[in-house]
Amino acid sequence: MTTQWVCCNINSMGQEKNIAEVWNNALQDLQKQVSDSTFSTWILPLEPQYFDENCFVLHTGQAFAVNLLRNNHYPEMLKAVKHATGKNLEVKIIFDEELAKKISKKAKNKPAAPEEADIQSKLNYDSLTQMQSSNLNLKYKFENFVVGSNNKLAYVAAQTVAKNPGTKYNPLYIYGGPGLGKTHLMQAIGHYIIKNRTDLKVLFITAEEFVNDVVNALARGDEKTKKMNKFRKKYREVDILLIDDIQFIAGKARTEEEVFNTFNTLHGAGKQIVVTSDRTPKEIPSLSERLVSRFEWGLMADIQVPDIETRMAILHNLARDTNIEVPNNIIEFLAATYANNIRELEGAFNRVTAYASINEMPLTIENVKKIINYNEKEKSYTFDGIVDEVASYYNISTKEIKGSGRNAKVSEARQVSIYLCRELTKQSFPAIGEFFEKKHTTILYSYDKIKEDIVINKSLAHSIECIINQICK
Repeated sequence: MTTQWVCCNINSMGQEKNIAEVWNNALQDLQKQVSDSTFSTWILPLEPQYFDENCFVLHTGQAFAVNLLRNNHYPEMLKAVKHATGKNLEVKIIFDEELAKKISKKAKNKPAAPEEADIQSKLNYDSLTQMQSSNLNLKYKFENFVVGSNNKLAYVAAQTVAKNPGTKYNPLYIYGGPGLGKTHLMQAIGHYIIKNRTDLKVLFITAEEFVNDVVNALARGDEKTKKMNKFRKKYREVDILLIDDIQFIAGKARTEEEVFNTFNTLHGAGKQIVVTSDRTPKEIPSLSERLVSRFEWGLMADIQVPDIETRMAILHNLARDTNIEVPNNIIEFLAATYANNIRELEGAFNRVTAYASINEMPLTIENVKKIINYNEKEKSYTFDGIVDEVASYYNISTKEIKGSGRNAKVSEARQVSIYLCRELTKQSFPAIGEFFEKKHTTILYSYDKIKEDIVINKSLAHSIECIINQICK
């Protein structure tokens, strides 16, 4: 890797002379804000280079430090540098190969007896090495997961598993709609274990990647047996296996067989298994009964759509972590607008703040609406509103739609209502089930049936189009 140089103009020789003093002042602040091990291992070895009106440049001889500090302690560094310089400066952390060589040379010449700081440094290095081999994302940790009534059970269960892997809630099955934090919680378990149990091996994988690994291992050739053995070793010699979006293995017989055998091997050895899905095991079409049974052995914890207070807390955390001042009315507006998906909520926040900053635009409700292409009617869809329009179209009452009547007209209206609630609001199946007071399997069946029928039933497709037009008026 070559050293990346950043060019910054130095306004005065006096500033260059004072940079050591400025950085020392910043260090005093940072020492109070981060753990002793982080400070001594990653921050103290940083070497200040120069600063101007825009940036403060630091060099590091540790490649891991660049991403580690950027992803975990950047707000603290910005604050410390601002306090030391009196300016809002961008902090640039650059890997320096020459500095790395000096550190390496110094390490070789060290006495054999390890000091406490050396041991801690090695533990941190081992943790980071394992984290990279585990496919984990640095931002998904317990520390930045916002807990609300919608996810408290899943959060508590995840922490219990992280602290005592393989002993309770095994497997842990987390389910809920897209963008609600399932992957975040799952990876937080991995991060916690890597940090606190360096003796355990963690592996995070998506179901799609697992399927691809199975296909590659089964490819024809002289090395088929060798590939299969390598595949099984990869998944069966870990202590914690995290599989995301398990629903994607359904209907793939050979993949299901490998998941089943891997599950039995790990569970029998007391190893921890965590999986996520957008629905419960029984609601996954074509998933084999034996896997449904295995996934129900432990604890199933659902994550619902967060309430507005939780969504606002998520945005306040984002603003704090990125050191951006966002008015409360903007926070509340975004939280009310993006009610169904945390990923969309965070994406909207990033888009709004970046656009406003680049274009030097004040953060007002009017400007935010323009940035996100806000549509008043599109954002006003509710379950009640949708059911009202469906009832009007079919000339029946909303009570009949939400009831248990089974005549053809009422059943179709109910299924259409469920389909439109999912399509227009993007709410989770459990949330829709709660509204209609129906089992998850009934909701899922209704949605899938209408989705398939509108492809071949032109009359039904036309009816749904008419209802949508009425809803959007």
